[in-house]
Amino acid sequence: MSTVAAPRTRSRVARPARRTGRTRAAPRAATPGTRTATSSSTALLLAITIAVLNLVGVVMVLSASSVASLTDYGSPWYFFLRQLLWTALGIVAFAFAIRFDYRNLRRFVRPLLVVSAVLLVLVLVPGIGVYVAGSRRWIGPGLFRFQPTELAKIALLLYAADLATRRAREMDDWRRVVKPVAVVLAIFGFLVLREPDLGSALVLVLVVATVLVAAGTRRRHLAGLGLAAASLVTFLAVAEPYRRARLLTFLHPFADQTNAGYQISQSLIAIGSGGWTGVGLGAGTAKWNFLPNAHTDFIFAIISEELGLIGGLLVMALFMVIGLLGIRVALRAPDRFGTLLAAGITMGIVGQAVVNIGAVVGLLPVTGIPLPFVSFGGTALITTMFAAGVLCNVARQIRPTSRLQ
Repeated sequence: MSTVAAPRTRSRVARPARRTGRTRAAPRAATPGTRTATSSSTALLLAITIAVLNLVGVVMVLSASSVASLTDYGSPWYFFLRQLLWTALGIVAFAFAIRFDYRNLRRFVRPLLVVSAVLLVLVLVPGIGVYVAGSRRWIGPGLFRFQPTELAKIALLLYAADLATRRAREMDDWRRVVKPVAVVLAIFGFLVLREPDLGSALVLVLVVATVLVAAGTRRRHLAGLGLAAASLVTFLAVAEPYRRARLLTFLHPFADQTNAGYQISQSLIAIGSGGWTGVGLGAGTAKWNFLPNAHTDFIFAIISEELGLIGGLLVMALFMVIGLLGIRVALRAPDRFGTLLAAGITMGIVGQAVVNIGAVVGLLPVTGIPLPFVSFGGTALITTMFAAGVLCNVARQIRPTSRLQ
């Protein structure tokens, strides 16, 4: 009996993949210190823009202050040399901030709040606060005068950003974030208004509002806070006669150009005299004791007179670049604190520039705040440079996509 062998079958066994010598590495998660080409280019462009604005400031302070410096101090270089010194100190502050990890700033929130509050109180004390042109805004003698309001801006920004980061999951409860931030803002704002300094108080409100919006505060909470702030500002604007005069004068400056409207009228005349290309650097006439505060609050008028509409637009374009880059940094910051910090700093710089330029060109009431990086001033320049350095520090660590923690 013959037998038929069953056909041989091969068992299919999965074979290991052939080794080719190449392995595909898993994508690495970005760490807080990781730098990318995007972060480096953003930080570099920010630094270049800030450097150009500082250069414009040094040159225009020399031009705008030469007559006042010669009249008051017997030398056309007095304000210019002081501005050079403060610019150098500002560069030191910028260099420190750009290398100091911004996350470590959270450890100094409470000390800065306490120190700022104490200084804001001391500046109001006769004999301690320096009384100049109807305001007490400075502490200290001569070259070492310090303006506590500038430190208060940094302290309040850090406090709001830190609190909104620690209580990120409690943003729906207005008592956990909005209420404490509003209380500190009210205290600081009251002390600043007592100096009086309505412009700086307005900047404080803009910075805090920006942080709260970026943190995801509910709309009805923001609306309530905004209504309260608007009502308070309106009341304060009309309560004091000189503020009421400023508010009404900017609408029709030439109606009272020999009194309340004198400064804004001279500013508009200087801007109009510049035309498209300006009368030439150093050749302006508004600084010959026609325009008060030509090298401080109204330096943009001198820029427009001597460099023309083109020069003024270029300066505004530089602030626009800072605004766009600041928004980019805020959206791509490596953590929530970096996002809120970048948003607040950007609004602090760009918002103050808008308020200053708006007043100089007659679109907003005169508030008496300087043009960031450009106007003559020590404390304002150094603290603004420090804040800009923090913004660049966040920019050096941005990620390809936004990731809030």
